[in-house]
Parts: sequence; structure tokens; C-alpha cells
Amino acid sequence: MAIIKMSHKERFMATVERKDVDRPASWLGMPTPEAIPALLGFFKTNSLDGLRKIIDDDIYPVEIPCHFPRGNEIYSALRFVKNEETSGVEKKLTAPGFFEDYESPDKINDFDWPDPKKYIDPEECRNAVSKAPGDKAIMCVLWSCHFQNACEAFGMETALVKMLLNPEMYRAVIDKITEFYLKANEIVYEAVNKKIDAVLIGNDLGSQYGLMLSPQLIREFVIPGTKRLVTQAKSYGLKVIHHSCGAIFDIIPDFIDAGVDVIHPVQALAAGMEPSVLRQSFGERVSFCGGVDAQQLLVHGTPDEIREKVYALKKLFPTGFIISPSHEAILPDAAPENIHALFEAVNL
Repeated sequence: MAIIKMSHKERFMATVERKDVDRPASWLGMPTPEAIPALLGFFKTNSLDGLRKIIDDDIYPVEIPCHFPRGNEIYSALRFVKNEETSGVEKKLTAPGFFEDYESPDKINDFDWPDPKKYIDPEECRNAVSKAPGDKAIMCVLWSCHFQNACEAFGMETALVKMLLNPEMYRAVIDKITEFYLKANEIVYEAVNKKIDAVLIGNDLGSQYGLMLSPQLIREFVIPGTKRLVTQAKSYGLKVIHHSCGAIFDIIPDFIDAGVDVIHPVQALAAGMEPSVLRQSFGERVSFCGGVDAQQLLVHGTPDEIREKVYALKKLFPTGFIISPSHEAILPDAAPENIHALFEAVNL
């Protein structure tokens, strides 16, 4: 029996809840500024909104406007570099961090922790969401990357050493970062309550071949903050899409237990992240987003190869899988004709 054509929002919700759909949900992702001109030229449109309309994907991402002294995105508000003059404009996780030489949690407030209320305007949040098309699933991109910020707070190598040799100091910093995001996100949720459908949060915890640290350390130091952030979002009735690049198979059960609805981005070439393996292991418990390789396939593949991959995903996951490039940031090396083939295949 054929399923009646769904709206974008209905399709997204059904896919996330692993219910029957007319076709799988899809998401373009967030092209980088460098990738946009070629995409707009290929699709003969003058805006990203026009591109999204042409490809007919289901999710509309909204980045919340912020005005922090250290950066205009929530995730860049906490700038922990030691020397602002020589660090450059880009934050580096491996650069020496503010807390590099700190040993006592009692000194946690030596850092000038910003108050989100001073830099996030609820009215601007509402205005940003109001520009989203009403027929699509609206997803706030909040990241809330407490682990990555903790790495920056010490410098990545030092952070991982602190985790083992001075866990009280490491925990004090990552907990304080989590509190910052909980306060910032509450402002957003209160401002746009019932006007958005989902939130994207997460940390990169995987490499191409495995986790960046042991599952035990992730469970001890990272997952507790993740649970708090997920619980907060779900208290507002939101679907939670959790991002982590790389080979994260071993901690997917922890994300499921934390209440995550969708695992993103299914980095297709990472070890253990084959869609068939994910379907067999977790297909009844969580949904996924991604799966179309952005490392090689979208760059060097042909449109026919892209279509073949999409058809395979559709067959493997009749629902429970949001088909998308395997990273949300579409880079300029992704061939526009391959992006076209991806969404053409999804919509057939």
C-alpha cells in the first residue's frame, strides 16, 4: 500500500521515529562559503534557500545569532588561547590553553567566563527562526561542544593528560563549559519554544580508524555533560541530532542511552561505520544521518556512482536514515553534479 506524500516536517519526524515514510528524509548540510558559488551556478539559483528548494531536502538549519567578544557563534564564545595577539583568528585545539598550567579547581573562575544573557538576544533568535520555511523541519545548530572546548581550554595534549593525572581539574573545566552551554541553550529554547523541531549538538570524538580516547574515558568525562544537554533539549520537545565525526561505533550505545534521536554524520569510510553494520547493530534503537561519502565519493565519484550509493541506502534503510553527505560542511571539492545526483536519487 502506497504511503500518501508527506510534508517535509512529517517525513523528518517519521524518519527520526523509524516509522513508515513516503521516501527517506534528506539534508543538504551546510556548504562552506567557498563551496557556495559553484553550487549556485550549477543549480542556477542566487541563494542557498533557492538551492534547498530545488533539491527538495527536509531540514532547514538555523544558526543562532550571537555577539560574544570572542566570536559570533555559540561554540566560539569560549576562547581559551593564552596569547590573543599571536594566536590568529582561528582557535586551535592543540594550542596552549588558558588552563594549561592550572592544577587547582578552586581557580576555575580566573577565566573570564562570559554570561550568555549579555550576548544572545531572544528577539534575534526569534527573527532567525522566523525566516525558515514553515514546511521544513527547523533545526537549531547549537553544537554545545563541551569536550572540544575542554581540549582548547588546556591545549589538547595537556587536556588528555589532565584527564588521567588530575581528573578533578579536568572535570571542573568541562563541567563549567557544560554549564555555559546549558545557560546559552536555555535562552534559545525559551525564545523559540515550539517553533523549532530539532537541535544539532555534538563533539568530534572519532578518528578515521577509532576513537580519540578510550570508551571508558568518554563515558566518565564526556557523556555526563552530553546527557545534561540532551535532557535539556528533550524537555522542550525537541529531537536531538548528535554529531561526531569518525569511527564512533563503540560509544553509539552511550549516545542512545543519553537520549539521542539521530547519530550524525555516519562517516562512511570510517572504521565500523558501514551503514549495513549500523543497521544490524542499532537500527531498532536510533536513527542516522549522513552516509554518502564526502571524502572520496562526492569528490571523485561519478553521478551514477552517487545514485547507486543512495539507492543502496534507501534499500537498506526504508526509514530511520536521513540521507546526506557524510559531513555537514560541504567543501568546494564536492562536485556540484554529484550533489545534484544525490538528491535526484533520494527523490525518485
